[in-house]
Amino acid sequence: MSGSYRLRWMRGKGPRFAVATVPRWCTRDGSPLAPLPRIRFAVGESHEGEVKRMMAKADPTPVHRDQEHDPMTGQDAELELFRNGVNCATLLERLAPAWRLDRKGSTRRALKYRRGAGEVVIVNHDGRGWWDPLSQAKGDIFDLVQFLDPGVNFGRVRQILRPFVGIAPTFPETLRANKQDAPDLPLAERWNARPRLRTGSPAWRYLAEERRLPPTILLLAKAADIIREGPYGSGWFAHRGEAECVTHIEIRGSDFKGSVRGGSKTLFRLAGGAQTPMRLVVTEGPIDALSLAALEGVRTDTVYVATGGGMGPGTQQEILRLLTSLAPLAGAMLVSAADANLTGDRYAIHHRELADAAGIAFERLRPTAGEDWNETIKRTRIS
Repeated sequence: MSGSYRLRWMRGKGPRFAVATVPRWCTRDGSPLAPLPRIRFAVGESHEGEVKRMMAKADPTPVHRDQEHDPMTGQDAELELFRNGVNCATLLERLAPAWRLDRKGSTRRALKYRRGAGEVVIVNHDGRGWWDPLSQAKGDIFDLVQFLDPGVNFGRVRQILRPFVGIAPTFPETLRANKQDAPDLPLAERWNARPRLRTGSPAWRYLAEERRLPPTILLLAKAADIIREGPYGSGWFAHRGEAECVTHIEIRGSDFKGSVRGGSKTLFRLAGGAQTPMRLVVTEGPIDALSLAALEGVRTDTVYVATGGGMGPGTQQEILRLLTSLAPLAGAMLVSAADANLTGDRYAIHHRELADAAGIAFERLRPTAGEDWNETIKRTRIS
């Protein structure tokens, strides 16, 4: 068997190359074999453009996360099984070290889990999603595994999730809607159905006597319609968004802490005066916001707000909206008045990031006599 090559020189802007054409091989009887497929090369010029064109032709399908982790389409069924069959609450309860459900801080649509000092994760979307109120982390079951252990790759994530398919969380009743419940009235209707705060009522006495809020502050809150009277002497505190509509209602009483279901947190707020505010003070709870306003004598250049604990998407969006309106003003400032503990300090870091993003000054104001501002006002004589 013999063969021959034909060589020719290619000229171009780059170096010269000797290129061999396809060899012509013959069988023993002298008949030629079929030629091999021709392989194309860009000779004497840059190959970058050709390589990109060849790659584009090779696979026009865009890559999404599932393909990136495992391009075998046969694995897609398992990924869907994990999404629909593994509850984020189950993962938190069973992965060591385990998280514990905060029953008082949870609602049917938002389960609050705690672990250690200052660690909080909220499970939502009926166990299919989650978010960290102390940061911007959020996502699905895959993101949760990598949030809890940032060092694992996606192959390891799949191994971790397999044993949890179909396992219900410890408190499934908090995830399951009660089919016998009547449909909820719109939040604004429920708010308007409650009596306005009035002097000497059970809610007034709770706030004035137990929480030590001065009458001047309660009268301001009444005028702003940010507190309504709830059942059993409780107070209802309104969150409002850009359109001034009630978006969420927090409930505080002598032996109860919760919220009216069906809402979405934005901000509870008390404006210090009619003038354009230059100072945004962010506290955790509505009673803390009212307490600090009383301690400062209700500064007219300030808006006192409360997040209701956590920094959900609606709350962050509303803070950024207010900061955007403050940014053009000389001397504008965000004051983080979160609690004097590890969780409060973590909130303050996030508040600073928001202030930096808006380009305004930042100040950290910690409670001076107690862990929060209501404890501080209880130890201070305010008339």
